[in-house]
Amino acid sequence: MIQRFDVGARLSEMAVHNGTLYLAGQVAGDATQDIRGQTRQVLAAVDALLARAGSDKSKILMAQIFLPDLADFAGMNEVWEAWVAPGNAPPRATVQARLAKPEWRVEVVVTAAA
Repeated sequence: MIQRFDVGARLSEMAVHNGTLYLAGQVAGDATQDIRGQTRQVLAAVDALLARAGSDKSKILMAQIFLPDLADFAGMNEVWEAWVAPGNAPPRATVQARLAKPEWRVEVVVTAAA
């Protein structure tokens, strides 16, 4: 059985199957903020989705981070390192990629255990 959360015409924010949570790419709601502010918003959205499925950031299996501008790498990492569960840093990939909206400075995709 697959459970989907916040299903829209184009995507679901999260799907759960066999105890694994698959989150859609999370972006900032307020794109006027700098990389630190946008990263905090994105990670808060990840926290909220994981909590809805009874999970948390200590159970992240893999994170993929997309940055349009690698000059934002240090600022994003500063916020990430303050947020990540101590002793539970997940495997992670960070790549430079153009995002769907030019004002977005970061997008994060997470897979986690329930």
